[in-house]
Amino acid sequence: MTDSTAPMRGQVFLDALGAEAERLHPEILAQYRAPVAAGHAEGVFAVAGSRFGSWTALAHPIVGPGLLVPTRGSDVPFVLRTTSGRSTTGRATLDSTREFLFPGHTARIVDRLTVSVRPGLVRNLLGARGRVELIEECSVTDEGFLRMRTVRVALRLFGRRFALRGLLGVRVDLVDGWDPEHRRRTIDMRAVNAVLGTVLEYRGWYRESEPATAEGREPGQKR
Repeated sequence: MTDSTAPMRGQVFLDALGAEAERLHPEILAQYRAPVAAGHAEGVFAVAGSRFGSWTALAHPIVGPGLLVPTRGSDVPFVLRTTSGRSTTGRATLDSTREFLFPGHTARIVDRLTVSVRPGLVRNLLGARGRVELIEECSVTDEGFLRMRTVRVALRLFGRRFALRGLLGVRVDLVDGWDPEHRRRTIDMRAVNAVLGTVLEYRGWYRESEPATAEGREPGQKR
């Protein structure tokens, strides 16, 4: 593939997985290979947010906007928007915005994934300012689902990277799967600290789609 070729929807995962991508569930693999640079999906999180509530605001001056979710709820509608592209060095990228539609307000998480120079790894810059950096290992589960697990975590401030280890670190485990009964994608993410336990989680389902009107949304997906 040349730089002039439009990227596939899941190019960053296909490149990171290499030959392992063929082990993905056929439905997931087909969606990743769709020649669509901009993706749109809607779904419902059975559980989403942080149990620390307003305490998460203490980290806002450090990590910036587009990362913290100061609310926790159930049956939370959400919207996922993605844009596939390439970095200046030609590596596949994926920019994502997740909107958690809590009653009365919307929380957002934004990130940029870039294929690493090391096979099987992606670099994930979290938040609108990209101050939290995760190096994540991509693999395929026995069910054919995509799994991403952190290898390293760092905080990017003042032009420097500060590795976050031990009590300061966080372990992120995400599984992106497929529900054959309802023919929809599933998502299960947990971010865990050694002392505080689960600091953020969301799990539920979603479907890739064109941007929907209010009349076209499924029950439970009203804004």
